[in-house]
Amino acid sequence: MVPAKRVSLWLTVATATALVVGLGALAASHASQVVSADTPFGRTSLGSGLWLAWLLLGLVLADAMQALRAGTLTRLGVAAASLLPLAFLLASGAADDLSIMKEYANRDDAFWEAIARHGQIVALALFFTLVIGLPLGWATHRYAAAAPALFPVLNIIQTIPSIALFGLLMAPLAWLAASWPALGRAGISGVGLAPGVVALTLYSLLPVVRGTLAGLAQVPSAVTQAAQGMGFSDSQLFWQVQVPLALPVVLSGVRTASIQAVGLAGVTALIGAGGLGSLMFEGLFSSAQDLVLLGVVPIVVLGALVDGVFKGLITLTRPATTSGESAH
Repeated sequence: MVPAKRVSLWLTVATATALVVGLGALAASHASQVVSADTPFGRTSLGSGLWLAWLLLGLVLADAMQALRAGTLTRLGVAAASLLPLAFLLASGAADDLSIMKEYANRDDAFWEAIARHGQIVALALFFTLVIGLPLGWATHRYAAAAPALFPVLNIIQTIPSIALFGLLMAPLAWLAASWPALGRAGISGVGLAPGVVALTLYSLLPVVRGTLAGLAQVPSAVTQAAQGMGFSDSQLFWQVQVPLALPVVLSGVRTASIQAVGLAGVTALIGAGGLGSLMFEGLFSSAQDLVLLGVVPIVVLGALVDGVFKGLITLTRPATTSGESAH
């Protein structure tokens, strides 16, 4: 790339980063000026124009990073330069007069409990997804006849609306809890955590199974034959050859499932599972926009963090000959 063009792109990155931070600081300063001693209960909400400006600046940053072919660490550094000052602004109390921060102040304990619950729902769903999905992906690779029978079922599950799937799960789970009291004592019931985790697990199976199958299928047959020629057993062939080569593609499927689970976990609040969705729906039902944002913004941030973590893992697990390309 021409050096002058690289300089121009980096200036674009620096300007966009400064504007992201500057707009946040300007909003906090304006809120402090508007809320005076005469109006202690006044509210200053972030307008749609500010959210749109942040979105456009994010797109500018993403486009510039793509043009620069920036690696994962560079992208993380730019993200930190944009978000850490905003986080410091919130932690310092300078933005306490913003309406969304007033909502947080009124619900600070419930907010962190909701984040912990949200994380619990996602973690449990991903655990069961991996326990079930990875063996199913291996089975569809090992036994070709299994794929035509399995994937139509998983595709149909994906088409079922989330609320409808929750409703379908409530009756059988309630019956199981009533028939076997031990399951009820373990937390299985028609509402709450259990149907939410089961539904998210079912939704997450398709990308994990498909990613596992694709990862194992793309292992070069020449490499497999060479390992067999060297006397590798089936177990050694799988763990020492197939798994390392398939892992980046498998992680791509897990990444998709994880981001999907972070978002869908918000809907589980409708059946009493809790999490950040409980704040979001409380705000929707009471027409409190800032309370909705208090639930939605952390979900978006969690999704972005999960995406970044998996991007890093995928980069680290790629073969050395292609890791440089994957970082772009």
